[in-house]
Amino acid sequence: MKIAIVKLSALGDIVHAMVALQFIKAHHPDAQIDWIVEHRFAELLNHQPDIDNVLTVDIKALKSDKTGILREIKRLRRYAANHYDLVIDAQGLLKSTITARLLGKHVAGFDADSIRERAASWFYTVKVSSPYNANTIDRNATVLTQPLGIHISHEEILNKKPFLFFQNPDERINLYWHRNIKNIVLVIGSTWESRNYPIEKYVKIADALQQNCLIVWGNEEERKKAEWMCDQSDYVQIMPKLDLNSLKALIARADLVIGNDTGPTHMAWGLNRPSITIFGPTPVSRVYQTDINKTIKSPSKVNPHKLNKQDFSIRDIDEQEIIDMAKTLLADQTEALALANAQKSANPVREINDNELDDIANSLEDIDLLDLF
Repeated sequence: MKIAIVKLSALGDIVHAMVALQFIKAHHPDAQIDWIVEHRFAELLNHQPDIDNVLTVDIKALKSDKTGILREIKRLRRYAANHYDLVIDAQGLLKSTITARLLGKHVAGFDADSIRERAASWFYTVKVSSPYNANTIDRNATVLTQPLGIHISHEEILNKKPFLFFQNPDERINLYWHRNIKNIVLVIGSTWESRNYPIEKYVKIADALQQNCLIVWGNEEERKKAEWMCDQSDYVQIMPKLDLNSLKALIARADLVIGNDTGPTHMAWGLNRPSITIFGPTPVSRVYQTDINKTIKSPSKVNPHKLNKQDFSIRDIDEQEIIDMAKTLLADQTEALALANAQKSANPVREINDNELDDIANSLEDIDLLDLF
């Protein structure tokens, strides 16, 4: 079976959809799975063993350059030559629907009541129902597996294996890493200013935790904010700009990730690393809360059908709540590590003394090598 998944963007949304891959492969181990994605996010999907081909498009560029439409249509027709048995549109937008239909005739996606752009559902031959205000991860898992006759339970997702992979990351990461204290990644940016927790409060968190806090950034504005934070605290370092491959590697090693509701923070969940996601104008239902993945939400009410970009209530979240939560997560890790070390100590590897080595050597001398062949 050949399956094409269309999930073009954005970073966090792609992460939330990728969890389905391991369950699809478990039920259809011989299936070919190709993923169609905007080229700037392709690196997130690279090295994923359950994906056969990462196929890129540049649809976002069409906003400023309409002459590229023919180029993208030709590109998609080349991909369609793979003759997919099923194309799944996990995005539910008109642009993703058109992309999916250009890839194949048998297309699955959300029904009209489950997506914002209802007209997109007109193009699907298989329609999946999942409430628009339901958990984002559950919605992605449902639309990607139900057309294949697979049901994934809440418990299965909670017990998922890490599903983000990397190779040969930036060696400069090692220069910023500390061995004697915890390493915490701070994700201070996002697509809206109203989703950003105040950098002054991030500094207070760093000073309170007194660990090695590493700021990741994606644009010039975020870099300047990170530099200001470094000037305010001895516990903050600014990372060099990392590509997605190296960002995955950094987060995979982190003791904790603290950040806004944005892609790099959600990558911690995909890597089974502890995290605290800070929510303001967006719904907490975007994520799974687990023993190691926590959330903090401002008191504002959120309408998932119409997000309010002028909701700056994230600024009202008391940093002490985040500090207390972070200390608990870090303490739990320390306790788990101590327990693991204790178990190793209870079953130590016995050293062999010189007499025993002599006995082994003598016994080997008695062996006729011809008996081994």
